[in-house]
Amino acid sequence: MLHKITALTVRDVRFPTSLEQHGSDAMHTDPDYSVAYVVIDTDCGLKGFGFTFTLGKGTEIVVCAVEAVAALVVGKSLQEIVSDFRGFYRLLTSDGQMRWLGPEKGVIQLAVAAVLNAVWDLWARAEGKPLWKLLVDMDPKQIVSCIDFRYITDALTEEEAVDILMEAQEGKQRREDHMLEEGYPAYTTSCAWLGYSDQLLKQLCTDALKSGWTTFKVKVGADLEDDIRRCRLIRQMIGPDNTLMIDANQRWDVAEAISWVSSLAQFKPLWIEEPTSPDDILGHAAISKALAPLGIGVASGEQCHNRVMFKQFLQASALQFVQIDSCRLGSVNENLAVLLMAHKFRVPVCPHAGGVGLCELVQHLILFDYIGVSASLSNRVCEYVDHLHEHFTSPVVIHDAHYMPPKDPGYSCEMLESSVQRHQYPEGDVWKLNTN
Repeated sequence: MLHKITALTVRDVRFPTSLEQHGSDAMHTDPDYSVAYVVIDTDCGLKGFGFTFTLGKGTEIVVCAVEAVAALVVGKSLQEIVSDFRGFYRLLTSDGQMRWLGPEKGVIQLAVAAVLNAVWDLWARAEGKPLWKLLVDMDPKQIVSCIDFRYITDALTEEEAVDILMEAQEGKQRREDHMLEEGYPAYTTSCAWLGYSDQLLKQLCTDALKSGWTTFKVKVGADLEDDIRRCRLIRQMIGPDNTLMIDANQRWDVAEAISWVSSLAQFKPLWIEEPTSPDDILGHAAISKALAPLGIGVASGEQCHNRVMFKQFLQASALQFVQIDSCRLGSVNENLAVLLMAHKFRVPVCPHAGGVGLCELVQHLILFDYIGVSASLSNRVCEYVDHLHEHFTSPVVIHDAHYMPPKDPGYSCEMLESSVQRHQYPEGDVWKLNTN
């Protein structure tokens, strides 16, 4: 498994989703779902694919950051990397000059995520396994060796992490068989983007119910009266027994969040997602405490910079649901740290997905969480959004509102080359058509 890395290329790939208001919410009204798409070449011909997710403008900045990080990767062998993955992670995140741009947050961390996602994809392909299975089959000590514990040992030590993984060995095969047979439970956000008309919302809810969906999320936060009307409409559509969640995408101040969500409590939401600034740990804690008597939890994490912030969210009892993201944190390495901390603090993980390829990636992480860490499906569900899967060589498979475990080797990151070329910005045919 030498696989010396000979080249790393990155392209700006954008989809004009804003034209039909896909992905629209209270803060991001016109997103063009995009990726900085990385391909790693090796001397033996095996390739690794990875990306990080953006909303259009600014993707070119992430591309520049990936190109800056690439020099730390090219020339290394896969064996060299994975034999000291913690050291390699720290090499990428702690470069003496580039870390000033973060450290471990913002554009430079998005770039690191894209590169490391490609490395993990390469490793899984070299082993001939889907990434979730690569993780499930790993020895606990090897998994722990991939994690940088710097700054989190006051919440989780290496020894505790090994103990958690050892404890989860019992029943692991049974849980893997369960996932292969039934899949991991999902919820849909596709029905209720903020820019969708009532007619479209009704049609999408009707179709989703027929397809077996029982858990729905609606975007809120732009106008209270409109939120009340839309939540009433979707609650009427899905009935009293199905689950509803609401997502404000960081729209409110703390007091405003408490007041606004209290006005929506009549619709029995399971959680309010991103009620305020994603950086405001104590604000989330105050909102959590205020909403607890209403039976409404707080969920966040899709824009949580790193494991250190997740540590503090958990220490402050600020979240009732942890939402990891496969492209915001430092790839699998950092997400493993968060999965283990969440388990120690007994907070369920309900990943963020959607966008371009986020569903494809995060399914691997949540499958591993159930099989190899938490051993629980209680209060756990993974987001699903029905957009842009047709652009991937191994698109996500949903059956009866469950993620079916991927079978192809890798991290499900590879996009169809025809799609990449057509949507590459600004020279792809799609963008020539939309700018003329």
